[in-house]
Amino acid sequence: MIAVGDDDVSRVQVQKLAAHWGAPAEADWRKLVDLPDVGLAYVFGPHEGMAEKCMALIERRIPFVVEKPLGTSLSELSAVRQAAEAAGVPATVPLVQRGGPTEKWLSKAGRPTYQRASFIAGPPARYLDNANPWMLEPDKAGGGCLANLGPHFVDLFLRGSGEAAARVDSRLSSVLHGQAIEDHASLIITTPEGREAIVEVGYAFPSSPLKRYCSFTSAGESGFATVDSDGTATFTSMDGATEVDKINVDSDPLYDPFVRSVARTLEDGFRGLPTLAQLEDVMRPIWQAYDDQHGGNEHA
Repeated sequence: MIAVGDDDVSRVQVQKLAAHWGAPAEADWRKLVDLPDVGLAYVFGPHEGMAEKCMALIERRIPFVVEKPLGTSLSELSAVRQAAEAAGVPATVPLVQRGGPTEKWLSKAGRPTYQRASFIAGPPARYLDNANPWMLEPDKAGGGCLANLGPHFVDLFLRGSGEAAARVDSRLSSVLHGQAIEDHASLIITTPEGREAIVEVGYAFPSSPLKRYCSFTSAGESGFATVDSDGTATFTSMDGATEVDKINVDSDPLYDPFVRSVARTLEDGFRGLPTLAQLEDVMRPIWQAYDDQHGGNEHA
């Protein structure tokens, strides 16, 4: 690690990271991309400005990892994807549910015909507590729980079905916490073949050591798979036999293997990891939901 960037380098979290890695902390990200011999960059932080940072990295031919949603509109994401492809600059995204326990269990049902994902995280006030208040500002975050949590579960369905979204129905609400960003969102995604997913995400769970509520179901040609919030997982095959197991539904442990995969595949262009084109497919129905609910094309 050669440098850490943050708009406020005086923050305790930034200083701890810089000290841990023995790296300087820099407030001006432009100075970071101009450092010599940068082999890899991680682009996290406010979604506003993400595209500009990615473009600067592409210009300098620096491979990068970028957090979803990569910007505050589909057009920003599309422009970065096109530029990276044209320049041959490798880029990937931490869609960390891929290959995780939940995806593996749901895959027992086979290619999903009907799938449902519900993931309700803690209240939005936690972003004030962890020094990320920008997550509550639509202009900087692009949206609320749907833009933040939804991509993981839209990706699971599109990846499992092998199709793109053909129709999207949606509802967004901010009634519970009264913030400018939504704290609950529901999507119904239908593919060209008529496969369907219901994705529900929210910031509606109380502040608690439990962190979240989640549950998943998937119906396919091989049977019906379920995962509950406590990790109880069941699969009933088409012949009626049921197996039960316990899996880890906490998403936090999934980031470590992703980072290791990034390091392992860096010289191979992140082969096998999520691509910007796949992220674009994931974000298209999400930005469409925002546009439908806000009555315009602000995220086009």
